[in-house]
Amino acid sequence: MTIIKDIQLSGSENRPILIDIFYTEKTTGKPVVIYAHGFNGFKDWGNFDLIAKQFAEAGFVFIKFNFSHNGTTPEQPEEFADLTVVIDFSEAAHADSASIFLLGHSRGGGIALIKAAEDARVKGVVTWASVAECKTPWGSWSLERMEEWEETGVEYYTNARTKQQMPLYYQLYKNYLQNQLRLNIERAIKTLEIPILICHGSADPAVQKAHDLHEWQPSSELFIVDSDHVFGRKHPWEGETLPEVMQVVVDRSIEFLTAS
Repeated sequence: MTIIKDIQLSGSENRPILIDIFYTEKTTGKPVVIYAHGFNGFKDWGNFDLIAKQFAEAGFVFIKFNFSHNGTTPEQPEEFADLTVVIDFSEAAHADSASIFLLGHSRGGGIALIKAAEDARVKGVVTWASVAECKTPWGSWSLERMEEWEETGVEYYTNARTKQQMPLYYQLYKNYLQNQLRLNIERAIKTLEIPILICHGSADPAVQKAHDLHEWQPSSELFIVDSDHVFGRKHPWEGETLPEVMQVVVDRSIEFLTAS
């Protein structure tokens, strides 16, 4: 297996993004799976290499990357620009451009659905614990907290897993308001006529989001497992195998994309 780590590309506003590529034997003529991480995630969260290797062994070119803007700077986060750069890169690497699939976790799932609605090169989408709205994390904030955010210009969000204080600048919310139509996941998924697999854990408080997505696009496949938002994973992950429920989701995802 060939594994190339931390290739640097120019993402949104020429900020660097790092990507990893996993494949066996060759890239030419193979379908590509591009993974988009979630709001609190990054390409190596929870030893994602274990997952990447399984997709590569199943015959895919697997690409994962870090978004260039991930809630840590005052500039406008251009997740879609980053994803476009990675898709363009996959074509330039001589992979099969007719078979590009997107895989996204949490907020990355929502981004994958929106991007698929905008880019005909995407031939299928798999979401893991996807959001149904682009309102992470302020969707649950009180009016008082929103007013304070506007007044101070910055609000801090605690990463429950790493305990880091993540700065979120009010420009993020202003940009959301200016682009609500484009950022409407319901609108995006209703336009899609490609295979979609929606995976979610029943113990995730946001599991209703999966049912909403499936209702908006009845042709999608809904796959609910008995697990949490991250399917039993944690960071750092020191084991050499995945949690059983994560393995089930990976197996179903590979099976679904292989048949798509």
